[in-house]
Amino acid sequence: MKKDNRFLKGALVGALAMFCMIVLGGGLWKFASSAGVLPVFSTEGEAKQKLQLLDTIINRYYLYEDEVKKEDLLEGLYAGYLAALGDPYSMYFTEEETEALFESVSGEFYGVGAVLSQDIKTGRITITQVYEDSPADKAGLLAGDVLIQVDEHKITDESLDEVVNWIKGEQGTEVTLRVLRFEKETEVTAIRDIVKAMTVQHEMKDGQIGYIYIQEFDDVTFDQFKEALDALEEQGMRGLVIDIRNNPGGNLDTVVEMLKLILPKGDIVSIKDRDGEQEKYTCDGTHEFVKPLAILVNQYSASASEIFSGAIQDYEIGEIIGMKTYGKGVVQDILDLGDGTSMKITTAEYFLPSGRSINEKGITPDVEVEYAYDEINPDYDNQLEKALETVREKIRS
Repeated sequence: MKKDNRFLKGALVGALAMFCMIVLGGGLWKFASSAGVLPVFSTEGEAKQKLQLLDTIINRYYLYEDEVKKEDLLEGLYAGYLAALGDPYSMYFTEEETEALFESVSGEFYGVGAVLSQDIKTGRITITQVYEDSPADKAGLLAGDVLIQVDEHKITDESLDEVVNWIKGEQGTEVTLRVLRFEKETEVTAIRDIVKAMTVQHEMKDGQIGYIYIQEFDDVTFDQFKEALDALEEQGMRGLVIDIRNNPGGNLDTVVEMLKLILPKGDIVSIKDRDGEQEKYTCDGTHEFVKPLAILVNQYSASASEIFSGAIQDYEIGEIIGMKTYGKGVVQDILDLGDGTSMKITTAEYFLPSGRSINEKGITPDVEVEYAYDEINPDYDNQLEKALETVREKIRS
């Protein structure tokens, strides 16, 4: 595989934009049923009267009353109700946001298979990655192409989200993309199809040190992680660096299954709800990774990333290298509200194999290394080099 500097720099930005995760957030979540949950409002009459009063005032005095959409006011009401909990991880999702949410957590979507990023200053939208064998790849799109038009939509000052929505569509339909390549305009037509997000990438470093980058923990991530491990083993891997810097988290079940490919026999993680009910996830140890191992983390490694690195640290089977992690030690349930909308609500706290909670504390690395940008050699990654050096030393010892 070609060396890809996207592994760290800009990886999160492009992927989040593509899967509409900018407004949906990362974190640690699992699906739950909303069946049997009945609304109870002790002040229902008062609330209804106050809403009628607000509605009357808006209709009578609001300057832009003609632009008011009742459905938008209601959506804002639901969102505000959950926002009033004061919990940054509990939130309401509209139908459109729910569709994007389920798409993002599955890691599958209908599109062309290209990751886009937008320059904050200029608004310029660039293709940063083209998935192999994707519709974009077959159409001839290349990483580095600057997108200037989607079908009849010329790109001027649109947001990245809006442009992504132009590109995505029903399976089997065509989308025409005009790009700027080496200052020359090129037009390609791609046929939309189901695309699996590439959340894992790997390569073999010098000295037969395997390197795996995990972008986030989606439904598709386990298979991609296992394939990466198997490929590196077939190439004669002597040690491994797993990079979860900038990884915001994801599916609890996914990270648990991935850790079963690494950990010895014992607990992986436990979650405890407000009633003290506890659920434990365990490993049988049949796939324990016994070669030298280092895990790269930083201050943006959160939630499922902290379960991953924390479990490895607790079992002392690998060195944690980088910066102290974010410190998100709570779990959210995603609930389908039955009308196309959904909500995410914090329902439990999780505990690492040692029993420790990292909520608002984070994982302290075994070897602290702050990332230092090298102007002379921008591709140099001092944190990664420290991790590789650590693994090589363990191989020699």
